[in-house]
Amino acid sequence: MQQHPKGIWRFFMVNPNGIEFKVSARHALFTDPLTKIGGEKCSYHIPTYEALKGITKSIYWKPTLIWVIDEVRVMKRIRTQTKGTKPLDYGGGNTLAIYTFLADVEYQVRAHFEWNLHRPELKDDRIPAKHLAIAQRMVERGGRQDVFLGTRDCQGYVESCVFGEGDSPYDVEGELAFGLVFHGFDYPDETGESKLHARFWQPTMFNGRVTFKRPEDCTVRKYVRDMGIKKFGDQNLRGVEAEAAELED
Repeated sequence: MQQHPKGIWRFFMVNPNGIEFKVSARHALFTDPLTKIGGEKCSYHIPTYEALKGITKSIYWKPTLIWVIDEVRVMKRIRTQTKGTKPLDYGGGNTLAIYTFLADVEYQVRAHFEWNLHRPELKDDRIPAKHLAIAQRMVERGGRQDVFLGTRDCQGYVESCVFGEGDSPYDVEGELAFGLVFHGFDYPDETGESKLHARFWQPTMFNGRVTFKRPEDCTVRKYVRDMGIKKFGDQNLRGVEAEAAELED
């Protein structure tokens, strides 16, 4: 039986719907999406909550549930690399821009899912054991969809891992603060409000680990725009029981 580091059992007792995985890539670009309108871009030094949530959704997601990112562990020394890129210009054609990426990145991620209570029509799909079994199977397969770290230019790779195992160059580095950074979006289907807001927070890394605030605990928000809620039903959603049965065949 695999020996788990101290604290792992406590995590699964607190979050029985939790998964752990490692994600790595040659490059990453974690930025505030509201600034992605041409010009130069410079990555944050650590992944945003929204980027890790997007990676987790690429592993497995259903509108029945919401992924909550608990913690990330930085496994390689933070390095940057500046490259010239040619993003599409709003006026047509391409334009030259200088982007500063993170280079040679690897992270351990701990997350768990909770039910999306703003989708009562999907309550029959709330079968935790089956959702968790599929999610864990998808981690072992490297995810259900392609994984990107902040932008489609930065493809990543997912593997299963035990959070906390292995050495990080930041294990004894102490505290490192990053100022006010983008946390994530409040999407209407997760809040029940027909408005899109961006959230911000002030993360601090301690010995290579960043423990994320829950979305509702972030106090700095910016209104982006009105947004509708996508409808799901039998025509565009397969139930978890059908998917689980297919995997067992």
